[in-house]
Amino acid sequence: MNGEETAHAEEAAQDSQAEEQQGEASENEGPTDGNGADEAAPGGEDEWKDKYLRLYAEFDNFRKRTMRERGELVRSAGRDLTVALLPVLDDFERAAAAGEGQDGGELSEGHQLIGQKLKGILEARGLQRMEAKGAEFDTDLHEAITQIPAPSPELKGKVVDVVEPGYKLHDTVLRFAKVVVGN
Repeated sequence: MNGEETAHAEEAAQDSQAEEQQGEASENEGPTDGNGADEAAPGGEDEWKDKYLRLYAEFDNFRKRTMRERGELVRSAGRDLTVALLPVLDDFERAAAAGEGQDGGELSEGHQLIGQKLKGILEARGLQRMEAKGAEFDTDLHEAITQIPAPSPELKGKVVDVVEPGYKLHDTVLRFAKVVVGN
């Protein structure tokens, strides 16, 4: 037995001895009122009620915490897969931007359809693209790649260009937007 187990065993023995002594004392005293109840019972009843209420509150808190954690787990279950698919989505968007103005025919149209389908599936799972261009630079959403002189005074401290878009998954930043900031 380690020291902690010994201490618990001693406390349990002391508690059982105290209970036995209380039981013997109440048997020896006899009834104090006409109904046969002794005076020690109401104090013990309050103690049990207090223990019960504390245990009930503790269990209720446990139940609520478990439900909240389960909800968070469900919301972020596909996080790893979504992060892995973001580069593929970026490549489809780059290919679509490079193919604009060219007559690619059916192959280009097929790539666009695949890209739109992938984007639709990810958005249905809670993925949101963050619009950053022209927005105030925010370190909680953006990662500054470089700073350039602002083309106009109103663009000082704002995002001038987006190098790589940022994404959120259920209001949690999944990937920071890589941006160019006006100085």
